[in-house]
Amino acid sequence: MSVPTVRRGGAGDGTAPGAAPGPRRSSTRRRIFDAAVILIAEQGFSATTVDEIADRAGVAKGTVYYNFASKNVLYEELLRDGIDLLADSLRRAADATAERGGTRVDALDAMIRAGLDFIACSPALIQLYVAELWRTNRTWRATLTSVRGRAQAVVEDVLRDAVRNGELSDELDIPLTASALLGMVLVAALDWQSFQPDRSVEDVHAALSRLLQGRVGAGGGPSGA
Repeated sequence: MSVPTVRRGGAGDGTAPGAAPGPRRSSTRRRIFDAAVILIAEQGFSATTVDEIADRAGVAKGTVYYNFASKNVLYEELLRDGIDLLADSLRRAADATAERGGTRVDALDAMIRAGLDFIACSPALIQLYVAELWRTNRTWRATLTSVRGRAQAVVEDVLRDAVRNGELSDELDIPLTASALLGMVLVAALDWQSFQPDRSVEDVHAALSRLLQGRVGAGGGPSGA
């Protein structure tokens, strides 16, 4: 199971002060990320030790601490980088739809597909994120709130444009609708991966697309989009 390449480096993220993440450094951090996300998804955060992460990654325990100040810092980086990449994929899907001349509802549909594709590639990472949404006493709660906001803001932007252009009703609760759409994708994708793996991504996307068109797209502007 692969976790997207880490893009951060330096003292601000728990790495050694002044360290420049060259190719070898990035490769090591990626192996640690891969190991951590799989182990934590399987065992839970508290049950997973740094020794296990190091062993799974094929590095020394000290190497884990050289790249990340603590297990908490490592976990925060997993959340931050993973959800940042999800948000990026949603934004690209929306932008590509706009370039083709599609509507904002079309863009939302494309974002659903992009979200499903992303989760299919990194199911354990999203499993960690969803699990942590229910815990309010973690030290990284502020980080979780921040990264959630980044992903949701992408959806909110498209909804806001749709309302502004008359595609959707101006009575739409944009923050709650964005949260509902994002949650729908996350939960449906995890259910698909866990309990209905025989279904294709096209099949799952079609089902969610019908929900989008029926619940959000209906009752929009003059075009009925």
